[in-house]
Amino acid sequence: MTPIERLSSLVVGAVESVSPGEVRVLLELDAPHATALNTGTPAPFPRINSYVLIPNEAGATVAYISWIGIERSPYPKRSGLKDFGLIDLPFPLRKMSVSPVGTLTRVRDKVTGGMRHELSRGVMAFPSVGDQVLMPTAEQVEAIVGARDSDRRVRIGASPLASNAAIMVDPDKLFGRHLAVLGNTGSGKSCTVAGLIRWSLDAASRAIADGGRGDTPANARFIVLDPNGEYARAFADLGDKVRVFRVPPIAAGERALEVPAWLWSGHEWTAVAQAQPGAQRPLLMQGLRELKSGQTQGVPREAVVRRYLVSYATRVSAMLNSGTQAFAGSPRSRFECARLLETIQNDCNWLAQGVEEPTTSELTAAAARAETVVNSRRSGAYFNDFSVGDLESVRDALLTLAETLPDLGDAAPISEDAPLFFDVNLLAEHLERTASEQGANVAGFVSTLGLRIRGMLADHRLGAVVGHQPPVRFEDWLSDYVGDSGGANGPMAIVDLSLVPSEMVHIMVAVLARLVFESLQRYRRVNAEGKALPTVLVLEEAHTFVRRGGDDAGPAATPGQLCRETFERIAREGRKFGLGLVLSSQRPSELSPTVLAQCNTFLLHRIVNDADQNLVGRLVPDNVAGLLRELPSLPSRQAVLLGWATPIPVLVEVDELPDAQRPQSSDPDFWGVWTLREPRAVDWAAIVADWTSS
Repeated sequence: MTPIERLSSLVVGAVESVSPGEVRVLLELDAPHATALNTGTPAPFPRINSYVLIPNEAGATVAYISWIGIERSPYPKRSGLKDFGLIDLPFPLRKMSVSPVGTLTRVRDKVTGGMRHELSRGVMAFPSVGDQVLMPTAEQVEAIVGARDSDRRVRIGASPLASNAAIMVDPDKLFGRHLAVLGNTGSGKSCTVAGLIRWSLDAASRAIADGGRGDTPANARFIVLDPNGEYARAFADLGDKVRVFRVPPIAAGERALEVPAWLWSGHEWTAVAQAQPGAQRPLLMQGLRELKSGQTQGVPREAVVRRYLVSYATRVSAMLNSGTQAFAGSPRSRFECARLLETIQNDCNWLAQGVEEPTTSELTAAAARAETVVNSRRSGAYFNDFSVGDLESVRDALLTLAETLPDLGDAAPISEDAPLFFDVNLLAEHLERTASEQGANVAGFVSTLGLRIRGMLADHRLGAVVGHQPPVRFEDWLSDYVGDSGGANGPMAIVDLSLVPSEMVHIMVAVLARLVFESLQRYRRVNAEGKALPTVLVLEEAHTFVRRGGDDAGPAATPGQLCRETFERIAREGRKFGLGLVLSSQRPSELSPTVLAQCNTFLLHRIVNDADQNLVGRLVPDNVAGLLRELPSLPSRQAVLLGWATPIPVLVEVDELPDAQRPQSSDPDFWGVWTLREPRAVDWAAIVADWTSS
C-alpha cells in the first residue's frame, strides 16, 4: 500500500463546523460502525472519549470524541449520485462532536536519529470546514496517551480507549508539584496510592541496576501518614526497607510511635492546651522558654518585676503618643488615665513585698509618685486634666528602675519553638508556680491550663508517644521518620495513626508534617550547593485533616485549624524545598481550596456526589469537561489522569496489585461470613485485654 493509499484508508469523515471548544464531524458512509480494521489492528470505533486526528500545517490536531449521533436527511448525501429528486426516503447520517485537546507532531529522536510522534499541549491550528478526519494508528495512539521519551519512567497502567497503550509518568512531574488522588470509597484510591509508591521504587531500582550501580538501595523518601492503619500490610514484603511506627503495644518489626512534646512549637502547644489569648497563652510561652533554657525553678522575682515595670511604662507612653484626648479630653478619658496610675501604684506596692533593698524602696517611691499625680488631679469623684509632665515623670521613674533589674530575656533566651528537650511532666507545675508569683488573679486563669496538660500526659495511649523516657535524640528521630543518608534505612516510613485518640490525631499529623517540612528547609540551607532533598509526604483521608476553613474560627487556634494551616504552607512552599504532597480523599469538596489549588496533577476515580463532581469539573478546561462525565460510572481501578504529569487528560486503567500488596481497605465479605465460607472466630477477652492495656 502506498503512503497515499495508507492515509486515505484512515479517513473516517470530514469537518462540518468548527468552534474553539467543539468540532462537528460528518462521518463517511463507509466509516467503521463498531470495529475498525484499517489501522492494522482491530480497534473499537467510534467510541466516546477515544481519539481522532485532523491534519493541518502544524502536524495534526488531536481531539477526543464527546458525542456520537444520527441525523436524518431527506436525500442521500453520497458523492456521485444524481437522483436526489427521485428518492424520497430518510437517509441516516452519522455525526460526532470532537473536542480539540492537543497537537501531534513528528520530531527527530535525539538518540536513534529516527522520526517519532510527540504530543504537545494546546491547539496550534484549528481545522477548517471540509478538512478530513482520520483514525490514529497504534503508534500515534501510544504517542497521544503515553509520555514523552524523557518522561517514560514509571508505568502506572494502560488506556482502555487507546488499544491498552501503556500510561507512563515522570515522578518529577507527578510528585514535584503535588498530586491529589480523589474518588469515592471503594473506587481504588488506596491501591492507586500504594501502587504509585511501589512502581516508583521498582522503576528507581531498575534504573540503578541499568546504570551499573548494582543493588544499591534507592535514595527515595516516602512518608505515609496513615489514619486507618491500612498501608503496613501493603509493604510488608519489603521487610526492613519499610519503617512502621505505631502506638504501643507493637508487634515484631514495628517501632513505637514517638512525637515528643518537647518537639512541639509554641503554636502547637497553644492549640493542644487550648490556651486563651489573655493570660494563658503568654504564660505558656514563657514557661516553654524557661524550661527549654533550663529554668526549672521559676523566673527570678526581679525579672518578673522588670517585666511589669516595662509593660506599664509602655502603656503610659502609648497614652502620651495617642494625643491629648487620651488624658486631657472627656471625663471618661481622664478617668481611664487615673485608673492606670492607680493600678501602677497598687502593683508597685505589691511587687515591693517580694524583693530586697534597694529595689523595695525604689518601688515604693514609684508607687508614691503615681499616687501623688492622681491625688493632685482628683476633684471629688472626677479628675481634672493630667499634664504631659505628670505622665512623663511616672514613665521615667518606671523605666529608670527597670534598667537596674535583670532582663527577663536573660533568664530565658531560648525560643518556645526551639526543638530542645525538657521534661514535659514539669510543665504544668512550672506554669502554676510562675502564675502564683504574679498574683492570685493570674493563678486562677492558669489553673485550667495546668489541668488540660496533666490530663493529656495522664492518657496511657499518649504517655509513651509524647513524653517518652529516656528522650530520643532529635537527629535519630529525623533519621527514623524522614530517612537516613542515602536511604540506608529504607525508602519508606509508615506512621500508623489508627490508635491515636481522635482529639490528638490532628496535633500529631500537624507536628509530623511541620517537622518534615522544616527539616527539608534547613537541609537546603545547610547544604553547600543549596540543593533540595526530594521527599514525598502522603496524607490519607486528607479531608479529615485539611478541611475547608470557616467552622473553627475562635480566639485560640484549634487542632484542626493548625493542621490545615500546616498543610496549606506545605502546599504553597514545599516544592521549593523538595517536599511533594500526595493527598488521598473521598470528599474533595471538603478539602481546603488553598491546598487543592496547589495540586498540579489529579487522579480522579469514581465520584458520585454532585458537590464533588462540580468541584473537580472546574479543574479541567471546558473543551475536555466531557471526559469527567464518566466519573459517576467508572469501575474500580479506572481513573482520569489530568494535569502537569500528562499532556492531555486521559482515562487510565491502573495496574492491578497482587492481593498481598494491597492496602487493608477491601470491602467486607458479608455473604462469605454469613454462609460460613469465611470463618470469623471472636475472642472478646483478648480484645478487651489489648484495649485496656493501651
